[in-house]
Amino acid sequence: METLPTGISVLDREFGGGLPSGSVVVLTADPASQSELILDRFSRVRDCRYLTTVRPVDAVEDALTLDTDESAATDVRRIDDGDTFDGVLERAADLPERGTVVVDSVEPLERRDRTEYQEFLNDLRRTADEADAMVLLHALKSDADTPNRLVTEQVADLVFDLRTTVTGTEIVNRLIVPKYRGGAALEEPLKLKLTDSVSVDTSRDIA
Repeated sequence: METLPTGISVLDREFGGGLPSGSVVVLTADPASQSELILDRFSRVRDCRYLTTVRPVDAVEDALTLDTDESAATDVRRIDDGDTFDGVLERAADLPERGTVVVDSVEPLERRDRTEYQEFLNDLRRTADEADAMVLLHALKSDADTPNRLVTEQVADLVFDLRTTVTGTEIVNRLIVPKYRGGAALEEPLKLKLTDSVSVDTSRDIA
């Protein structure tokens, strides 16, 4: 097991250079937030298999090619409602060594049979572990009932909870890491600046 950088400097500093290979990370966030910027950094720091369940492949590719200096390759593949879990795993089967699998977003898969979904997550973990890679599941928050979200968070090694607060004068993004299996979760939220990139927000909170 080795440490894999996340592509986000503040996270890498907090976690001693990155996250352990073989980790399954869940990023929960509001649909209207800038959480895709975090996916972007995870997917471009190393070779990546990007599995999209909602957006078209070309839309994802266009969003990921804004920075032409990136050397890592991102292979975007579509997951449709009719695809079986075995079919989804086949799209991630030839994962590059020390690469990343991004599932964006995981809700359509969470709506399926609970036992089959749990087996899928465990199989996806094994795929990542064999390649010394990492899995990032984008789990959007919703008012609708998502019963298998509990399975997602239980299987995950790390839970990243992005909380976006809108006031009359500003938008504040805080990243909370309440779970880090085998490591130290963060004691305090990280205040992030999410514009066209991810950085630390150094502005002071005013009550």
